[in-house]
Amino acid sequence: MCIAGKGRAEHLVVNWLLALLLVLAAPLALRAVAAAEPLRLVVLGDSLTAGYGLPAAEAFPVKLQAALKARGHDVVIDNAGVSGDTASAGAARLDWSVPDGTQGVILELGANDALRGVDPAVTEKALDAALARLKERGIPVLLAGMLAPPNMGADYKARFDALYPALAAKYGVPLYPFFLDGVAGQGSRLNQADGMHPTAEGVDVMVAGILPAVEAWLGTLKAGTPG
Repeated sequence: MCIAGKGRAEHLVVNWLLALLLVLAAPLALRAVAAAEPLRLVVLGDSLTAGYGLPAAEAFPVKLQAALKARGHDVVIDNAGVSGDTASAGAARLDWSVPDGTQGVILELGANDALRGVDPAVTEKALDAALARLKERGIPVLLAGMLAPPNMGADYKARFDALYPALAAKYGVPLYPFFLDGVAGQGSRLNQADGMHPTAEGVDVMVAGILPAVEAWLGTLKAGTPG
């Protein structure tokens, strides 16, 4: 082989090796870019997440995002809470409230159902539909449970309180049993004058309470496992 021919052959081999390295490195580069992007979450709920009676900066999703970031989690949380929504209303708007690209949903609905005495079977059907739709779209869920107030009667309370654990088991999603844990019935420091909606300090208590469950759930999202 002449020197010129040998040089061209070596040049082709080098180019081939570089092309091969680029092909092999591309998936790694794409994963690195994906890892650098924040997890995009949505809180789909009612006035308890919308931030009724509070400045926007004091709403639950905003404070939860701040708490997670302070603990090293790169997340962006959209507030899809609508004051007054029942479980049925929230489920009906799910597709336009949870945009494509959402990587996880905290589902918090049902408080208004309990306050209005809605048949627990209706609430369960609506939440079931929401969970089924999110599963169909491949979006993991953390279900935030609610407890009926005692004044609704023992039978109603038993039926209502049981629906959240049942749905969590049916769909294999994590359950935070009581969204208002540590706040409900705790007086004016944690609740607004209506006795139903949290103050800014009450939201802090809610965030602190749910934070371990959210962090555990985020671990499954980052690992790419369902739940």
